[in-house]
Formats: sequence, C-alpha cells, structure tokens
Amino acid sequence: MTIAFPNAARSFDAAKCTIRFWGHESQFEFTFDVDADALRRLSPQSADDEVSLLRVFDANRPRIEAAARLAHSRGRQTIYHLSAAAF
Repeated sequence: MTIAFPNAARSFDAAKCTIRFWGHESQFEFTFDVDADALRRLSPQSADDEVSLLRVFDANRPRIEAAARLAHSRGRQTIYHLSAAAF
C-alpha cells in the first residue's frame, strides 16, 4: 500500500518555521514538516510570514506530496523533515 494524503489539513509551526501535514498508509499516520527554505525554493519571491508560507504550500501541494512520497519510500519514519534539498 502507498502513502496517501486524504486530509488537506496543514499547520504552521512558528518555533520550527515549518509547515506540518500528515499522510496515511493503512492505519498508520505519518507527519511531514516542510521547512521555510524548501518553500522559498518553490517560490523565491514569497515573504517569510505564516500566511505567505501557507500560500506557497497550498500552491505547491502536489509537488510537496510527491517529495513526501519519495521520502516515505526510502524508509518509514514517524516524522519526516523535507528540506530544500528535497526539491
């Protein structure tokens, strides 16, 4: 079974400056954190505030989910950190 992203929920973690979202495989839930540097790579003109980073995430969600699938395919973890290198 492959990982899926049926829940469109995402949240901003100000302390880590990441956007967090979740994926599911069977009954297991996995957490993914996308850091601000990765989001700036996807949209260099974007500001660093919460609203702007969430917009970048939403506009690039298919690409972010593809990077998350690739990270998950390399080995199971509870939390995956997607840095700029993932893009």
